Amino acid sequence: MEKPDNNARKLARLAAVQGLYQLALTGEQPAALITRFRADPAVFLQEDSTTIAVDRDMFGVIVSGVNDNVVDIDAMIAGAVDARLSPGRMEPLLKAILRAGVFEIQHRADVQTGIIINDYVDVAHSFFDAKEPGLVNAVLDRLAKTLRS
Repeated sequence: MEKPDNNARKLARLAAVQGLYQLALTGEQPAALITRFRADPAVFLQEDSTTIAVDRDMFGVIVSGVNDNVVDIDAMIAGAVDARLSPGRMEPLLKAILRAGVFEIQHRADVQTGIIINDYVDVAHSFFDAKEPGLVNAVLDRLAKTLRS
């Protein structure tokens, strides 16, 4: 049985990816998105916000952290993928998953690498059926070996 705080973190990761995707599509400011999510997590999670246990602070850390470090994160992703799949050519949702994962691997030393990678592979499975979850696993694993060595 998983601890509630682990589930709250998984939900925060899922919501953060959806938030990053929305930012990419709309150009909304991260601070406004974070404020909206903290008031009502149901904007990204299809659950009753009165019963949902989601780490609202973690959502904000991921969204603002990715936004503040996006150039460096994209450079790391570009170095870990085939040139034909550079971040500029990548599907926005896949890019959001990778960006969030790379941010956490680089900036959340308090969280085990395996947990971060596994949770983002699960997020990828939520949206993709094909090769994308394997790509997420491979890229995050490759970068974790460099960033956490």
